[in-house]
Amino acid sequence: MRRGRNERGTALIELTWLSILLLVPLLYLLLAVFEVQRAAYGVSAATRAAARAYSLAPSQAVAGARAREAAAVALADQGLGLSEGSLQVRCVPTPHDCLAPGSVIDARMVVPVRLPLVPDALGANTPSIRVEAEHEVPYGPYREERP
Repeated sequence: MRRGRNERGTALIELTWLSILLLVPLLYLLLAVFEVQRAAYGVSAATRAAARAYSLAPSQAVAGARAREAAAVALADQGLGLSEGSLQVRCVPTPHDCLAPGSVIDARMVVPVRLPLVPDALGANTPSIRVEAEHEVPYGPYREERP
């Protein structure tokens, strides 16, 4: 009679490999979700701060610079940087006079978030997720018009 193969201890090996195969993608997915959530929170805070800083500026000439500085500080709190052209501030109903009574200041930001642990060797076409936010601040009709 032939003796059957001894399979003692193989359950531990199977469990180890199975947990590695399932946990590594799950951990990567969690890292990616946390990275996108961090960026979404930062972009939302940056647009809110930029629109508010724009509305509180003493003149139209310094309002844009103050909005960019406020957005940069809000993004830096989340470990992100403000890239050129990612923040756009526009006004309704008159696009060139945001600090006129009755206008609405609209700050909009679009930021691509790179996926974590992707090497730089892939070049400029690394996979990313687009995060955007928009915030409006009304400049009240009974406020003083600023130059």
